[in-house]
Amino acid sequence: MLNIDSIRDGVVIDHIKAGTGMQIYHLANLDRLDCCVALIRNARSGKYGHKDIIKIEGLIDLDLDVLGYVDPDITVDTIRGGMIVEKKKLAKPRKLVNVIRCKNPRCITSDEEIEHIFYLSENGRYRCAYCEQEPNKPID
Repeated sequence: MLNIDSIRDGVVIDHIKAGTGMQIYHLANLDRLDCCVALIRNARSGKYGHKDIIKIEGLIDLDLDVLGYVDPDITVDTIRGGMIVEKKKLAKPRKLVNVIRCKNPRCITSDEEIEHIFYLSENGRYRCAYCEQEPNKPID
């Protein structure tokens, strides 16, 4: 059994759908941090079967919209003094800015340096604020 030590002060991104931890790692720009970051893939979970977990040593601000977009079932735990002091449950964000791109070649976002803004529609899908097109892919 692999043992990953607990952290004293930091953030734990938990209940990540198995196999999507690396996507979150890159979209949340965790590769740019100077602190210790542990990505645990396919950890056993009684509730989910398997899950991914990301542990970040140090208290940082995370873009919760990116996390909620990738996996709205994620929880974000803030750890201080080795204890969980805050637990946030995420949901799909109503608005995304510069997270995903419009796939419409005629959209203003393909010609101009303009923010890529998407709104969550009633059917649970995101649509471009300018042309109503569904997104193409996350922005790297």
